Amino acid sequence: MLDTLDAAAVRRWCAGGLVALKRHQGEIDDLNVYPVPDGDTGTNMVLTLTSAQQALAMDLGTLPEDGPTAHGHALRLMARGALLGARGNSGVILSQILRGFADAVAAVPAVRGRELAAALRDGTAAAYAAVARPVEGTLLSVVAAAAHAAEHADSDDLRAVARAAAGGAAHALARTPEQLPALARAGVVDAGGRGLCLLLDALVEVVTGESPERPPPAPRPVRPPVTAVRETGSEEYAYEVQYLLDAGPQEVARLRAELAALGDSLVVVGDGSAGTGTWNVHVHVNDVGAAIEAGVVAGRPHRISVTRFADQLAPVPPAVAADGRAAVVVATGAGIAGLFAGEGATVVPGNPSIGELVDAIRATGAARVVVLPNDPDTQAVANAAAREAHALGIKVSVVPTRSPVQALAALAVRDPGRRFSDDVIAMAEAAGACRYAEVCYARREALTVAGPCRPGDVLALVEGEVHLIGSDLADTCAAVVDRMLGGGGELVTLLSGADAPAGLADAVREHVGQRWPFVEVQAYPGGQPHYPLLVGVE
Repeated sequence: MLDTLDAAAVRRWCAGGLVALKRHQGEIDDLNVYPVPDGDTGTNMVLTLTSAQQALAMDLGTLPEDGPTAHGHALRLMARGALLGARGNSGVILSQILRGFADAVAAVPAVRGRELAAALRDGTAAAYAAVARPVEGTLLSVVAAAAHAAEHADSDDLRAVARAAAGGAAHALARTPEQLPALARAGVVDAGGRGLCLLLDALVEVVTGESPERPPPAPRPVRPPVTAVRETGSEEYAYEVQYLLDAGPQEVARLRAELAALGDSLVVVGDGSAGTGTWNVHVHVNDVGAAIEAGVVAGRPHRISVTRFADQLAPVPPAVAADGRAAVVVATGAGIAGLFAGEGATVVPGNPSIGELVDAIRATGAARVVVLPNDPDTQAVANAAAREAHALGIKVSVVPTRSPVQALAALAVRDPGRRFSDDVIAMAEAAGACRYAEVCYARREALTVAGPCRPGDVLALVEGEVHLIGSDLADTCAAVVDRMLGGGGELVTLLSGADAPAGLADAVREHVGQRWPFVEVQAYPGGQPHYPLLVGVE
């Protein structure tokens, strides 16, 4: 049993938390509000904490003379490793929690109960600060409850406060379906919150020597219609504005209020520096000029990027060119990777860490780089990698492409003869004009917005929403293309998956030729897992 949290305990906590996450990785991955086969929160949290442990293992035990305490040094290594290895939204938020935790106790001589409570409160604040409009019923709610329970314990006893924090988190996790309707309809608790509970239980085991007995939350038996809360905000706003800002905390506080009044999807994340620091500002607006002008008033904005949406737009990258530009594209599937490489882009395998993306950006040798994440979860990782690359003097623009077909549309219109910012906007417009669909098999029984589905049913998702449920793969693929072309379109792109039956793309191409004779069809072997067919319509 421990009275204080020392550096050795920090290392054991990281190792124990990683073991717990690995043990429950599949369970957390399955806490997915959609019946599709790509839930990966557990995997992302495991990879994020693996990077944190590697950062601790690489430390030779030397403490900077003017640096923090030994435990503070270990916690900062852990937080820094988590940031560089963060994957997905859950990983990025976890890295912010650890950063706030480390900053709170770095200079504190001893971490006892009250210091632990303060660290959890600062970790909560750092996590909430990364999201302009936090959604309750998520990882944020769980860490806030842990901090509240720790403070309510009002004790210097480290063991009592650790137990209180873990207990508060467990109770908050059980309440997440009451706070977020999407979880209640899917019959699950929040996946990121479940991962955090495992980490706090690991901390209890380190300081008390006892392992809390907490059975995993039982899934709810009823799974009515599944509708996820979109992370990209409403369709009311047509532009994404993003820039780095050198400013002080008071100026940033005023900026938050101004931007919140202008639009939505506001996220402002700082680097943790005292006084004037560097902040990453992201917002969706209609008045681009006002959003940038607000940054000029607050401080010094730089690396400004503007993207125009159409539905949920996908950005744009240029390949390596004579003027020092490059594109980094995240791709899953050998065929898709080959298509991007043929366009001159640097390809990073799917679900990369922040460090891997930074390495790819640096490897281009370009001063201006566009990153296409091609997945909503990877976007948060790409944004963090852009901040890291900026510190190296590289201008990086991240455009939130959600499908490889959008990235192909963006790359097709790039023009190195244009100004970099203009080229990014042009490619973003092309990507935004490309609607996308995915066809897969249902993994679980659920009621979707298109009706009930059972394991093995064929699901066709358009722009992330289930639109069709069928029993025959080829018929469902043809039907979803018909539905998309009903809204207009001149070009259809088909990417067949690794497990797609032979002739699937040809059958869809033939169907389009008969039903839509004036529409051009391009079909490629994509090799992507989970999805037998990806569709793009321009």
